Amino acid sequence: MSEIQDQTAYKVVVNGEGQYSIWPVHRENALGWKDAGTQGSKEECLAYIKNVWTDLRPLSLRRRMAEKKL
Repeated sequence: MSEIQDQTAYKVVVNGEGQYSIWPVHRENALGWKDAGTQGSKEECLAYIKNVWTDLRPLSLRRRMAEKKL
């Protein structure tokens, strides 16, 4: 039995909180999400996210925590 391969082209999207996700290239972005500039297979996009999204806290939380350190 052969496994069906995902042939969908994906893009990396990011929201205002600096959170990343993948989205099919042929679909319009969900409200509040913009293109991050990377497209490819699901695996390629997830690898990109793994490399760039190293702090999973929302941007607003990171900013509040940084202000408290001052």
